Amino acid sequence: MSDVYELHIDTDVTVQLSDCSREDAQAVFDVLDHSYQLEDLTAPGPQAASVPAPTVWTATFDTAAGRHEEAVPAPLAGMVGAVLTGGYHAVDEVEKVLARAFDIQSLQSVSGDQETEARLLLASR
Repeated sequence: MSDVYELHIDTDVTVQLSDCSREDAQAVFDVLDHSYQLEDLTAPGPQAASVPAPTVWTATFDTAAGRHEEAVPAPLAGMVGAVLTGGYHAVDEVEKVLARAFDIQSLQSVSGDQETEARLLLASR
């Protein structure tokens, strides 16, 4: 195991967004990027207009690093499904930031030995 992995295991949160447009995914990631350091982002390639397919946007944020600016409400065109995965404290912190920018509904939480997963539904305020 690398030192970098050990340093970030409790502070990194992976955020997966689904059931939303590219613009809504970007709005959510922008809110988080104002508070935390973006570690990794996976965006889908161009979509074919004639073939609808499920899309998931994934980004990892380091909750220990970044600007920690106050979250500002951001408009969303529709509901956004979000899955937060990481250490207990880090996931809780990301959920608080999202709650300041969006109306959130907690759908489910799954806890493990050292990590937790929170499933949320985000909407505009």
